[in-house]
Amino acid sequence: MSNGTDGKPKNSALTMALTTAQKGRSAARGALLWGYEQRLAREVKAHGKLPRHLGLILDGNRRFARAAGVQREVGHSFGADKAHEVLQWCLELGIPAATIWVLSTDNAGRDAEELAHILSLLEREARNLATDPRIHANRVRVRAIGQHHAFPAQVLDALKDLEEKTAGYDGMRLNIAVGYGGREEIVDAVKLHLQAQAAAGLTLEQAADALEPDHISAHLYTADTPDPDFIIRTSGEIRLSGFMLWQSVYSEYYFCDVYWPGFRRVDFLRALRDFQGRERRFGR
Repeated sequence: MSNGTDGKPKNSALTMALTTAQKGRSAARGALLWGYEQRLAREVKAHGKLPRHLGLILDGNRRFARAAGVQREVGHSFGADKAHEVLQWCLELGIPAATIWVLSTDNAGRDAEELAHILSLLEREARNLATDPRIHANRVRVRAIGQHHAFPAQVLDALKDLEEKTAGYDGMRLNIAVGYGGREEIVDAVKLHLQAQAAAGLTLEQAADALEPDHISAHLYTADTPDPDFIIRTSGEIRLSGFMLWQSVYSEYYFCDVYWPGFRRVDFLRALRDFQGRERRFGR
């Protein structure tokens, strides 16, 4: 390799120049994106129409890790951090309720080591939320919804503590869907309704004859929360995978190509702007 007059390789100057140019382009792109994000935020706030209940399907943690060349556990950890960010965005905009799908019933069949890591993250995040100043300052009521009977005792204790510490709050409603499946939720609701009818002295035939949709709705995990009017799924997958099957009959959907850990505030605002431009007809 030939040298310049100062004894350094000739291509070192070229490398430095290219690096400087790349940094300059990155800074320019960052400034443009920041400006665009601020404009989006102003537009979304000015419009005023926001979801009463936002559903979030947090998809793509493992693929994010694979694309970045890191262990899948790192993807799940980044995903947990992202959930904290999105909570802040919801609080800033004043969205009244949100349900985030963290772990499905189908995920129970995953590798035991991966599942253990996800549950340890769940325990950690539940304990963090229980002491998070934002939760208490904004009077956020947090509930874990789903089937949790098979979770380790320490995870159950952390979820119970979080729910108890926020049970009396009347601000934003935050549902954490863990061990959750839409079919299982409907089955549980039917069971609870039938048990209530049996306790009231009705026969199975009488209960079946009187059954109406509102009876099922009354026993869903989210019975005290409005049905989601807007559901966002990350990672590019265009399906619900069983998320809030009963409640989402009139929901608007938005599918984002970005993996969940890479979901940016600008992506969030774009989704909300899209929602604001839609006309909801509720089947009419």
